[in-house]
Amino acid sequence: MSESFSTVEISFMREALKEARKGIGRTSPNPCVGAVIVKDSRIIGRGYHRKAGEPHAEINALRAAGTAAQGADLYVTLEPCNHTGRTPPCSQSVARSGIRRVWIGMLDPNPRVDGGGAAYLRKQGIRVRHGLLEPECRRLNRPFITYITQNRPWTVMKAGLTLDGKLTFRTNRGDRITGDETFRQVHRLRDRLDAILVGAETIRIDDPSLTARIRGRSGKNPVRVILDTWLRTSPEARVVSGRNDGLTWMFCSPDAAEDRAAQLADAGVTVIRAGLDPSGRLDLNHVVSELARRQVTSLLVEGGGTVHGSFLKSRLVDHVKLFYAPVFGGAEGMSLIRGYSADGGGDRAIRLENVKHRRYGDDLMISGDVVYPPVS
Repeated sequence: MSESFSTVEISFMREALKEARKGIGRTSPNPCVGAVIVKDSRIIGRGYHRKAGEPHAEINALRAAGTAAQGADLYVTLEPCNHTGRTPPCSQSVARSGIRRVWIGMLDPNPRVDGGGAAYLRKQGIRVRHGLLEPECRRLNRPFITYITQNRPWTVMKAGLTLDGKLTFRTNRGDRITGDETFRQVHRLRDRLDAILVGAETIRIDDPSLTARIRGRSGKNPVRVILDTWLRTSPEARVVSGRNDGLTWMFCSPDAAEDRAAQLADAGVTVIRAGLDPSGRLDLNHVVSELARRQVTSLLVEGGGTVHGSFLKSRLVDHVKLFYAPVFGGAEGMSLIRGYSADGGGDRAIRLENVKHRRYGDDLMISGDVVYPPVS
C-alpha cells in the first residue's frame, strides 16, 4: 500500500527537485540529486550534486544548514548512499548531523545502495519515509536508472524533419530543415547529454562539428560517437580535426584497416572495434554496452535514417524528440527511418506515450517515451 503525503511535504520535495535539476548534464555517471533541510516549516539548507567526485546533495545541504540541522527534517530526491566511493557515505553524515526525519523521493537502484541507506538511517533511530513524488524523481534520473539497471545509456532519438518525414531535401546533400529556435533548443539538448551519435554517412554528407553552441555561455560538448564500420571518415572531417571541441570515439569492424585506425588515432580519435550483427553492420548492443563501460549514461542519436532505423529495430531508443518544420521535402529527400518496418500493422508498431507538443518558432516538437510491442 502506497503512502500518502501532505501538501506541505510535497512542496518541500518539489524544492529538492528544483535543486536536483541544477545538476542535469553535469553529474554523470552519478545521478542528479537535490536536498533541502527544513526546520520550523522553513528551509534552512539547500544543496545539489554538482558533479561526480564532489560532495553529494545531502552534504551540501547540511553544510548550508550548519548546526541548525540538529532536530531538523531532510527531503532528498534519492536515497542517501551507504557506501564509500569517491566520497564518504552520506547516510552516516546525515545520522551524525542530528537530523530527526528523512523523506526520500526514490530508493537508489544501484545494487551498492538498494535500500541500504534508508535501512541504516532507521537503525540510527531516524524516521524515514520514501516514495514522495517518486515518478518525478525517477523521470529526472532516467539516464542513471537505465545505466545502472540495463548496462547501457538512456537514449534519445532526435531529428529535424519536413512535414512528410524527410531529413533532407535532396539525396546526399545536407540541408537545414528547421529554424533558429529549434537550433538553439537542440544545442541545449546536446549540452545536457553525455554523448551524441551519428553514422559515417552523416559525417561524409554534412561534416558536422557535433558540439554544443549556446549563446551567452560555453556549452558542455558531448562525446562524439561515430559508427564507421570500415573507417572511411576523412582525417580532415570536423569531428576529427576539431580536437579542442571534445572527444571523438569511432566504432568500427574488427577487420577495419589497421593503417586507417592508426591514422585516425594519431589525429586524436579513440578507435573502438566492435562486433558485427548478422547483416554485417556494427552490433548496436555491443556499442551501447561499451559506451556504458566508459560511463556514458545518456546518448543523443542524431541519425541519419539507417542509424535511426537500426536503433529502433534493436529496441534501444527510450525517448524521441522530433522537430517538424512547416515545409514539404518531396521525393528526393532522405527519410527519417530506413531498415525498420512495423510488421503486422498498427498493433505491432512502436508507439509513444507521455506525448508532448511544443512550438519553437514555426516548428513543432513532438516528444514522448518509446513503447515497444511485445516480442513475438
